[in-house]
Amino acid sequence: MPAAIELVQGDITALEVDAIVNAANEHLQLGAGVAGAIRRRGGPLIQRECDRIGHCPTGGAVVTGGGELSAKWVIHAVGPVWRGGGENEEKLLAAAVASSLERAEDLGARSVALPALSTGIYGFPLDRAAEISIAEARRFAARARAVERIVFCLFDAASFNAFRSEL
Repeated sequence: MPAAIELVQGDITALEVDAIVNAANEHLQLGAGVAGAIRRRGGPLIQRECDRIGHCPTGGAVVTGGGELSAKWVIHAVGPVWRGGGENEEKLLAAAVASSLERAEDLGARSVALPALSTGIYGFPLDRAAEISIAEARRFAARARAVERIVFCLFDAASFNAFRSEL
């Protein structure tokens, strides 16, 4: 049976899931947005683990423990900065979503929550990001073994509505 794809609006750090995806930068520094919420709620251990890992290329994803979060793991996915669409941003976003879901599968996570990667300060057009993210989730869901639930946790109504229209 394929994994279910769900949408919720709210705070990704408050979800009861096995793993949450952080919208990370290549240097794995927990700054603002989703990463800031993870840092505040999950405590300093997550950043220390990120510091030990050190780097993740755009399109990739690495894993740390969940610190003080209810989620057991944090999957740090590096989406692309939008530069107008001529620098493989769409392929890199698809790769970041796919990498996140593969890491969840590798961990044996039954549930994983993702934000709208690259749409915040990275400037990726929301409607196109929703289309790419949902398409990757559907591809993955069809062949998932461990993962049973893929939850897109959208912070605001505009993001929720864009993902809902695509789903």
